[in-house]
Amino acid sequence: MGTFYSEVQHRNKTKGQLNSGKIVSESPLTILLNSMPYKHFTPEQRNELSILLRAKVKKKKIALLLSKDQTTIWRERKRVETNGKYYARKAKRLAKEKRIKANKRFRKIENDKSLRRYIVKKLKKYWSPEQISGRWNRRHKRKHIGKDTIYKFIYQKRKDLVKYLRCQKGKYRRRYGTRIREKQREELKKRRIDQRPEIVETRQRIGDWEGDTIQGKDKNHILTHLERKSGLILADKLERATAQIVRQKTVRRFQRIIRDKRQTATYDNASTFSEHEDTEKQTGLTIYFARPYHSWERGCNENANGLLRQFFPKKSVFATITQKDIQKAVKLLNNRPRKRLDYLTPHEVFNQKSKCCTLE
Repeated sequence: MGTFYSEVQHRNKTKGQLNSGKIVSESPLTILLNSMPYKHFTPEQRNELSILLRAKVKKKKIALLLSKDQTTIWRERKRVETNGKYYARKAKRLAKEKRIKANKRFRKIENDKSLRRYIVKKLKKYWSPEQISGRWNRRHKRKHIGKDTIYKFIYQKRKDLVKYLRCQKGKYRRRYGTRIREKQREELKKRRIDQRPEIVETRQRIGDWEGDTIQGKDKNHILTHLERKSGLILADKLERATAQIVRQKTVRRFQRIIRDKRQTATYDNASTFSEHEDTEKQTGLTIYFARPYHSWERGCNENANGLLRQFFPKKSVFATITQKDIQKAVKLLNNRPRKRLDYLTPHEVFNQKSKCCTLE
């Protein structure tokens, strides 16, 4: 039988030999450093490095204290040292300059001549940044640009174009407050689950739904709805998991259901359900939201998602799944007898085909 070598010893055969498949003299420090993932220096670590170097602490000890590889310490010193001394302030400045330079390739307007020409041309026709971005995005689905990006470009790179804006009161500021305030306002609009009528909790009527999405390995999604009393499942494939598409699918699905069986719906706090106000108007549902990170408050829907996973397992690719495949799985589940329904099927209970439907 051949001799077994560990991964560490393949890299450093001279540091330790094997005896019956065990490492004899590999130091704990070497094992620790070899297992460390690479991470950038933080400003605090640069301060600590500067102090440790001035105190003439050994490089091996510094690497251990900062949880870095010795080579990483050496590279950081080589990049920044001036006359044999390491200056943390200079290191931070150089790191910031490097990050800014690296991020330049992600700047859409500066890197796209056709987009830049389009923006300048339309601004000179007195189009607003919102009108420019809206028109551009209709024709360029894969090159989306936002109005805020255009405003930043004008005020930071092309101040000569400010005169074409309708409002010229200085630096552009987002309307309606910051994103944090917008998010807070949206949260206040939501009805929480503790405001639901008691009849929803006790499952005494048909028409109370719970909704969610399940995700495939390729980030494609399936939108699911479950009726609480009958356990009936509805499912729709989503081309993209956006709030607009989720609203459209939900409206189309519930418009096929009679009004008496559209009472309430309960969702989680994902952004995909952010157009809930429009969904309410178009479906007649009263929508509630579970508290953040309380998935058990929608336990029925979570259970339904688990049943669907039998047909569409985790880490499977959803791009190849069609709506017909989803309907086939849903039909099987809705026609499967349930113990809590006294062995009636969700389809029978939802359509009230039998009067015997105890829910103990």
